This record gives sequence, structure tokens and C-alpha cells, in this order.
Amino acid sequence: MKKIFAYFTATVIALSGCAEKSSNVQSTYVSPVQYERFSCRQISEEASRISARAAQVAGVQDKNAQGDAVATGVALVLFWPAAFFIRGNKENRAELARLKGEMEALEQASIRKNCNIDFVKS
Repeated sequence: MKKIFAYFTATVIALSGCAEKSSNVQSTYVSPVQYERFSCRQISEEASRISARAAQVAGVQDKNAQGDAVATGVALVLFWPAAFFIRGNKENRAELARLKGEMEALEQASIRKNCNIDFVKS
């Protein structure tokens, strides 16, 4: 009975703390009003800066997700204490969601100003 309880507890911990893949992180709303006074050039430069940072953060998020998936597999199949190695980085996820929101706001500002900037979705 104790083993079943320990296995169940480890499973719950493993599944609740896993990091998501970067592609699954939803953007948080960022108002495009803050970019209202930007010129098209400034919008483009800011989009490049945010895109570069988002790529870095997405890489970390994907690395965390991969590590958590391995730890979850080990925890569920072989060794339940491995569940305690599952990181799930909420701060990194929040930053990525904010950066995605900023990119959407920049895209909206670009459209309103007819900047003809190509925003490629990944």
C-alpha cells in the first residue's frame, strides 16, 4: 500500500511540474498602445530585439521540457524519486509568454502604421 501511495504521489508531482514546450506556451496580452509613437524603423528594431530574446528563452524552455520529460519517464517506469528532479520553470515560461505578447503587439502596431514588416510565426 505504501508503494502504491508513493508511486501515485510521484506521478502527481511529475505531471504537475513539467515544463511545456516553447511552442505550447500561449502569449500574454500586451497592449499595442505602448508602441503607438514608434516609427516603422523603431518597431522593426524592437521586434528584432524581442525576437532574439524570445529565441533564447524558447531554447531554455525546450531544454527544460525535454529534461522534465526524461525525468518523468524515469520516475514513472523505474525510480519514483526521479520525480523530484522535474524542474518546470514558471519564470521562464512567464517571460516567454510576455515576449510572445510583445511581438503580437508590435505586429498590431506595424499593421496600424502600414509598415509592411513581415512577422514570421514560428
